[in-house]
Amino acid sequence: MASHYEAGTKNLKNSEVASYDRNYAAHRQGITHEEMVQCYTKWAPEYEKDLGPHYNGPQFATKAISTVFQEKDQRMNVKILDVAAGTGVVGMELADKGFTNIDALEPSRGMLEQAKKKKIYNRLICECIGEKRTDIEDDTYDALVVSGGMGEGHIPCIALREMIRVVKSGGAICIVMREEYLMYVQEYKDKLEQFMAQLEEEGKWKRVARDRVQNYSFNKYGVVFLYRVC
Repeated sequence: MASHYEAGTKNLKNSEVASYDRNYAAHRQGITHEEMVQCYTKWAPEYEKDLGPHYNGPQFATKAISTVFQEKDQRMNVKILDVAAGTGVVGMELADKGFTNIDALEPSRGMLEQAKKKKIYNRLICECIGEKRTDIEDDTYDALVVSGGMGEGHIPCIALREMIRVVKSGGAICIVMREEYLMYVQEYKDKLEQFMAQLEEEGKWKRVARDRVQNYSFNKYGVVFLYRVC
């Protein structure tokens, strides 16, 4: 079986390998959550320069949320939580489409400091999302978006329950991730989509779409999951 790195670098252009290596450092096989956070904090000042040309997740996430909230003159009233907000690239895309009522949740203080400079978030929450309850009240948001927050040592499957808790009934949850993580990240392989289906069976949310998209990151396929909270 190919390693995570071998699977991830398959079909990459030579010019993309250096940037991929820096990204892989935060996704390497066996990385702990704490190590992942430290890696992002160290990488934060150069994150957008390294990843920007190779990463289209924020655009896919924003497009999905825009299909839910189509009336542009009402988007300023849509309260959104940007989970794993990083340096605020998703927030910038959302703001560009008229979504200006956004909070950021991000475990890396270094990344959050970069996001703060963009002045697009109302609230900056330095927390991870997982099994434990975050410092957010029930039914706070109209929408929640995750782009780039899924991977080795990143957001665990169980965090979906916390995402649902903080979103209002009828609200939207969008998760965008690299498709291949569903195949070789042990936290997600044969688990994530099954858990998504279980939550739907429990009446927690309802799937709106599961779209496979090209060139999500480093010319690799991504998956856009879109759900409505029940």
